[in-house]
Amino acid sequence: MCGIVGYVGHRDAQTVIIKGLKRLEYRGYDSAGIALLNKGLNVYKKKGKVSELEEYLVGKDLASTIGIGHTRWATHGEPNDVNAHPHYSSSKKLAIIHNGIIENYSSLKQELINKGHSFTSETDTEVLIHFIEDIQDNNQCSLDEAVRLALTKVVGAYAIVIMSLEDPNLLIAARKGSPLVIGVGKNEYFIASDATPIIEYTNEVVYLNDFEIAVINDGKLKIKTIEDAPMTPYIQKLELELEAIEKGGFDHFMLKEICEQPRSIKDCLRGRLDSQSGRLVLGGIREYVNKLANADRIIILACGTSWHAGLVAEYMFEEFCRIPVEVEYASEFRYRNPIVREGDMVFAISQSGETADTLAAIELAKSKGATIFGVCNVVGSSIARASHAGSYTHAGPEIGVASTKAFTAQLTVLSMICLIVAQKKGTITDQKFHEMLVELENIPAKVEKTLKLNDQIREIAYTFKDATNFLYLGRGFNFPVALEGALKLKEISYIHAEGYPAAEMKHGPIALIDEEMPVVFIATRDSSYEKIVSNIQEVKARKGRVIAVVTEGDKLIPGMAEFTIEVPAVQETLMPIVSVIPLQLLSYHIAVMRGCNVDQPRNLAKSVTVE
Repeated sequence: MCGIVGYVGHRDAQTVIIKGLKRLEYRGYDSAGIALLNKGLNVYKKKGKVSELEEYLVGKDLASTIGIGHTRWATHGEPNDVNAHPHYSSSKKLAIIHNGIIENYSSLKQELINKGHSFTSETDTEVLIHFIEDIQDNNQCSLDEAVRLALTKVVGAYAIVIMSLEDPNLLIAARKGSPLVIGVGKNEYFIASDATPIIEYTNEVVYLNDFEIAVINDGKLKIKTIEDAPMTPYIQKLELELEAIEKGGFDHFMLKEICEQPRSIKDCLRGRLDSQSGRLVLGGIREYVNKLANADRIIILACGTSWHAGLVAEYMFEEFCRIPVEVEYASEFRYRNPIVREGDMVFAISQSGETADTLAAIELAKSKGATIFGVCNVVGSSIARASHAGSYTHAGPEIGVASTKAFTAQLTVLSMICLIVAQKKGTITDQKFHEMLVELENIPAKVEKTLKLNDQIREIAYTFKDATNFLYLGRGFNFPVALEGALKLKEISYIHAEGYPAAEMKHGPIALIDEEMPVVFIATRDSSYEKIVSNIQEVKARKGRVIAVVTEGDKLIPGMAEFTIEVPAVQETLMPIVSVIPLQLLSYHIAVMRGCNVDQPRNLAKSVTVE
């Protein structure tokens, strides 16, 4: 959950690295540091954001054409200057940056202490670089060989980059379970956790695979496995545009990404759906449609916002495909002894495609014979490569830590998969299938219309910005939206919020209702409408303050609620793609008014690449 940048070539390294760290700061922002070869191997690091590191670097001689940089989300050791990366080896001739967790660091550390090593930080990363140097010294081998030997002894996850005082043209990188991409330029190389720091300089990249080591030396790139087998680098073209990772005039990435949803949903549908011809095609699952249609069970694995998308998908698949669905937290699934059969279809949902728990869970499911479908946003990500098949959401880069456009894009892709399977299985009529295609095509315009409620939602946010608790309630397809709305508020405004099925309110949460409690109802007109009207009345009777998201033209609920937000009418199963938009905006405006760091909320990182 940290950001890694490395550079070797002809440019000013610190300029490339600092700019790259700023673009990766959504991955971690507890501390930041940089190492450069300049009259020695010099490490500079500071607690806090990259901007604080920049201030610390002012006036220092930073001229160098090789360097590594890191922005940290703390795992081992509290955020401070000492625990920040990069870390030196014992002799200070080596420096390392690391994303991941070395699980057996404690035993390695004790072994090294017994040999006379001393440590300045609390991190597992410092242990690793000491261990690598110890192996190099004892075996009198090259640095890349020492790295390889060390990694055969390491338990855990890592993405690392190492540089050496004694070789001013050498960078060594390796990965297992944490992403790493290498940009290939003209007589220069870039290393990063993802492509955002690289796209400005080159669109040619190599995605490092698990258990691979990259050695960049004297302008050449070589890749080998930790078993010492040489690999041929596979260079891919990036489809990312530089403007996609800039704010584009918005105050925050989160607001930009909320407002991008009409386009991101349209991009998700483009080339896949045409309602006039009745065409709906997802190339990534074409070979598996029959297997899906005949599945006895679908298991959905995800975390956080992606888990909420999975809940909506459960309702969809059971409604249209009549296939039993189980939605599992990947972090729990992998530590149980789950019953997985060879005929099971497993969907792994992840924006980044790098979520450590989801990766581990799908490997467990694969080992039991299940077929894996990845639903990811990032092309070339680990989950995409580990899946048998799947579909990209094509939402574009999502920089804000709180996921917004990824959620609606996931729902769009899952809806299309569901309809394809239902048509193949014969559990949806031709008329209903066509109606759903038309509805999906119209979704971007309805999201666009909903975004025009921004000013109204800002006023509601001002009323409730000082609240200490929120309750979100929904039924049916809008129950997962209630969960997602509560999560968004918690993530970025630090207000305690809970999402519940509206009917469950009477089984406990109703005890919380008083004149200080804001209650957000997702109360659009659907098959549960009359029931949720009754729930609103129950809250009103206890003086709760009701904010209701309703269908445009509703005449009943506006007379009951203190505030109403009207969204366009949408077919019930697709309503979550629209009804979530006001909740995203509400959480955004409340967070801004409370002075919170919207794009980089405390204690959170974008890609959870550690367990």
